[in-house]
Amino acid sequence: MNKYLLVINAGSSSIKFAIYQKDASSGQLIADAAGQIAGIGSQPGFMVKSSDDAVLIERSLSVDEAGDHTGAINIIRSWLWDYFADGTLLAVGHRVVHGGQHYSAPVLIDATVLAELENLVPLAPLHQPHNLATIRALLETMPSLPQVACFDTAFHRTQPAVAQRCAIPRRFADEGIRRYGFHGLSYEYIASVLPTLESTLTDARIIIAHLGSGASLCALHNGRSIATTMGFSPLDGLVMGTRCGDIDPGVLLYLMDRHNMDARALEQLLYYQSGLLGVSGISSDMRTLLASEDPRAQEAIELFGYRVAREIGSLAAALCGLDALVFTGGIGEHSSVIRAKVCREAKWLGLELDESANAAKGSRISTLSSKVSAWVVATDENLMIARHTLRQITLENL
Repeated sequence: MNKYLLVINAGSSSIKFAIYQKDASSGQLIADAAGQIAGIGSQPGFMVKSSDDAVLIERSLSVDEAGDHTGAINIIRSWLWDYFADGTLLAVGHRVVHGGQHYSAPVLIDATVLAELENLVPLAPLHQPHNLATIRALLETMPSLPQVACFDTAFHRTQPAVAQRCAIPRRFADEGIRRYGFHGLSYEYIASVLPTLESTLTDARIIIAHLGSGASLCALHNGRSIATTMGFSPLDGLVMGTRCGDIDPGVLLYLMDRHNMDARALEQLLYYQSGLLGVSGISSDMRTLLASEDPRAQEAIELFGYRVAREIGSLAAALCGLDALVFTGGIGEHSSVIRAKVCREAKWLGLELDESANAAKGSRISTLSSKVSAWVVATDENLMIARHTLRQITLENL
């Protein structure tokens, strides 16, 4: 009988999922299928593909069927029920954006945990409610199925206290305002595979550049997070697809005073109308901007690269040096142009780009004589979640 694990990643208008099989002989996790319901509440569509990219299902849904996350997860559950007919579903692992001050590791979800995660909604109002909606829906329909929460903030809890502190009155820190950092599941996966690339990377000083629609950098030493560019929210740090990144708080005060913008208007501006889209006025997609001859597109690209390079310098200072730079994420893995731009700006750190390797999408893209090595590594947050989920249910049964 086949044994399956399910990974769920719920966004504001989509639920993505991945299915893994646990190999009976080795105990290893094998990718089986992946799918999503996108356009929840507007124009929902359901697609699932096998691990060899064959389409298992593709159909449009009505808003009545998938008008919210509860309806969408019930459609996915119904399809999975048939898919798992030849086996058993062991557990579900969820990507949960915020673990707050207390959750520094994955946790098996029960009523108490769910209530505590609900209390964190104000810290991640655009992400946490959707993460929790799918958990609640499965608890209602399959209450005996183990569910595990895996947190994007947890990996960064190893940072020193000074790196997590905000320079505001302590009473606000006591209620949870601090620098948390995000993309932790991606960074944790990259940290786990770096030693397989080169043994010296095990205890090296490394900066990982997770560059995509959401973008951040993380400084690692001995495989542990030392500092990161995202802070209290996923808005901070680098320029992103539609998010502004680092911005002077005085700008927000100005917008409130001069343009009468309230919290909701600022939320729309900073999360959805800024970043590459806001600067270019064309697109939030780096591929579109790189193909454009519009000078505004070039300005957005330049700003993106400048901010990545500047923050690399900042994190190198936090590490007291740098041994390696690793690119991952949609832009980091696929754009040789952006990688080249960033590496050239980091030349002062001792990084020498191998132009041929970079163009050929090689794993190592720095020269062999480079003092700082540069790498391209595909991330796999789903596999990281599946591993954590398997570990949690194994511990539960010991």
